[in-house]
Amino acid sequence: MDAETASSRVPDGTQLYLADGGLETTMIGERGFELPEFASFVMLGDDDGRDALRAYYREYIEIARAGGTGFIFDTPTWRASTGWGEKLGYTPAAIADVNRDAVELALEIRAAEESQETQIAVCGAIGPQGDAYHPDTILSATEAEDYHSHQVRTFAASGVDLVSALTLTYADEAIGIVAAAGAEGVPVSISFTLETDGRLPSGEELGEAIEKVDAATGGAAAYFMVNCAHPTHFLGVLETGGPWMERLGGIRANASRRSHAELDEMDEIDSGDPEELGTEYRAFKDLLPTARVLGGCCGTDSRHVASVCRHWQS
Repeated sequence: MDAETASSRVPDGTQLYLADGGLETTMIGERGFELPEFASFVMLGDDDGRDALRAYYREYIEIARAGGTGFIFDTPTWRASTGWGEKLGYTPAAIADVNRDAVELALEIRAAEESQETQIAVCGAIGPQGDAYHPDTILSATEAEDYHSHQVRTFAASGVDLVSALTLTYADEAIGIVAAAGAEGVPVSISFTLETDGRLPSGEELGEAIEKVDAATGGAAAYFMVNCAHPTHFLGVLETGGPWMERLGGIRANASRRSHAELDEMDEIDSGDPEELGTEYRAFKDLLPTARVLGGCCGTDSRHVASVCRHWQS
């Protein structure tokens, strides 16, 4: 890849990028891995885990290649922040090593798989400071910037194309993350999760949260997304619309129609219907002309993402 290609990896709406599906639910439900605290980064610690990650990402890269799209490579680091690392016995230095290792794995796979037709954007994936289903701590924007800056700084120094913040539950945490990314000079995308009523777990409306983040940061986020919610939970929100819709650049939906509370109580993964999910994404196409990233979240696997790609391009 030449310098011009490298600089164009951040999705800007000129090309569709596919993302992966539900990494953690796939590894637990289909591949038999144990992920304490839903932390997929523990798989980096041995050869079996690393091989499984390589196979997992390459499966999605093949779908992107077949569909003529780019690929968003979100590192397996959604839980690799200092707070979650401490719960699992990792010091801040050790968790920084984990994040560097995850980026190195992503760069290794990109070097082997990327082509001019299928560009691969390496994203340092981060998650919320608290539980995405049951947020019990609300940080101020300043506190969120301080908390997330450790992981963002490591990603920026490791050579990611952008930072990808997923499953955020309230606007102030997103503001802090955008500020942390800005301080390190790295692009960032922000993705909110929604409840069955189409609102963030905080009770904020999606449009309200996007506008609040943009107002506080000067519109510094590269784009916004929705993840970890079923399409039926937020289709009505998008149909109502508003100027903020121009900032919504991606969807990574759940396979299941169940609420977060219901999913939390289940002993098995609800993988829904891949074909049905693809048709439900197709309903968003006219509503989201700025869409640039499509993928899955909890319960989805390569079947779902392949269906989404096929229906979106039909």
